[in-house]
Amino acid sequence: MATQRISLFPLTGALLFPGMQLPLHIFEPRYRALIHDAMARDRRIGMIQPRGDAAAGAAGGGAGREANPARPPLYAIGCVGHIGEFEALEDGRFNIILTGLARFKIVRELDVTTPFRQVEAEVEIDGHRDDDILASAERAALEQESQRFARAQGYMVDWDAVSRLDDASLVNGIAQIAPFDPASKQVLLEATSLKERAERTIQLMQFFGRTDGDGAATLQ
Repeated sequence: MATQRISLFPLTGALLFPGMQLPLHIFEPRYRALIHDAMARDRRIGMIQPRGDAAAGAAGGGAGREANPARPPLYAIGCVGHIGEFEALEDGRFNIILTGLARFKIVRELDVTTPFRQVEAEVEIDGHRDDDILASAERAALEQESQRFARAQGYMVDWDAVSRLDDASLVNGIAQIAPFDPASKQVLLEATSLKERAERTIQLMQFFGRTDGDGAATLQ
């Protein structure tokens, strides 16, 4: 992996996967500054999730160094995104659409004077690795569970279009849009291969797609 300096947008629940898109409304002053900076350079920012507590950041490989509510501990894995569509509003806010480029792993947080956080991170060469191909049986199992999950959720899906997606787009697309909780999506993002992410996605669809009498998800 190559090491790069990345400016961060930590946002709980806003996960980005390689090849996928994420619309964002930017209104906080420090993140307006982040967007200004990114647009003047390479139009890239790093999406990453804050961890729930400082202890978790210290024990679980998070990148945060202080128990400061304004600078919460971070998960170690995020995704670099490219600002494609960009709309500047009259009051200084922005609407943007990010396209996921590649996962990154934080090496260390940098001491900076900018209002937004910056890190040194290892970045995957690209968003699609050589092993990002599923076996035919793995692909079939994912599509079958996806159809079952969509029916249970009442979703209308163009399955002919889904069948034409490449494996990475299918797996990452489900991970991006499925109604899993943020911690579960973080688990998917941290998968080290497409096969592993597909397996975890199937497990999550089975978990979240089955409910007990009170409507709570239960494991089989």
